[in-house]
Amino acid sequence: MRTAAISRTTKETDITLSLNLDGTGAAEVSTGVGFFDHMLVAFARHGCFDLALTCRGDLEVDSHHTVEDCGIVLGQAFAQALGDKAGIRRFGDCLLPMDETLVMSAVDISGRGQAYYDVPVGVCAVGAFDTQLAKEFFIAFAREAGVTLHARLVCGENGHHILEAAFKSVARSLRQAVEADPRVVGVPSTKGAL
Repeated sequence: MRTAAISRTTKETDITLSLNLDGTGAAEVSTGVGFFDHMLVAFARHGCFDLALTCRGDLEVDSHHTVEDCGIVLGQAFAQALGDKAGIRRFGDCLLPMDETLVMSAVDISGRGQAYYDVPVGVCAVGAFDTQLAKEFFIAFAREAGVTLHARLVCGENGHHILEAAFKSVARSLRQAVEADPRVVGVPSTKGAL
């Protein structure tokens, strides 16, 4: 089983997370930021990752530290659960429609964590969620997971749909990339390491 369990405590957040890459999409998430919880549950469901995440953050300041730090810890858990990355597909992509919205994403489990996120939302908030924080989440996640991540809005108008499509698209790309490929022997790289 490719699993990870991480706890991380700072002066800004206290996070406990467990992850199973080979799950069924079961999720229990509590961050104190309702829309963000909804996004993480959708992420787990569409990635078929089992995720349990609890975060107590300094929400009296705002939700920035909570969202970014959850990205950090989730990325660390992905890296831990993937181990040496032997036998994985490595690459994944998804073109995901959600009503009027279309988001495309692609990932490479390259060991070189970087995010290229071009998903303009057009509104400052969805519910109480600051829409700028989605980018911060994906940057933190990609850096810590060692994943090259691209996400781009093709079209869309509704802020809720745009953000949800982004989380679901990235999840499905990751699901594809972490899957075992029976034809791959060892690490899928000509360098012999990722």
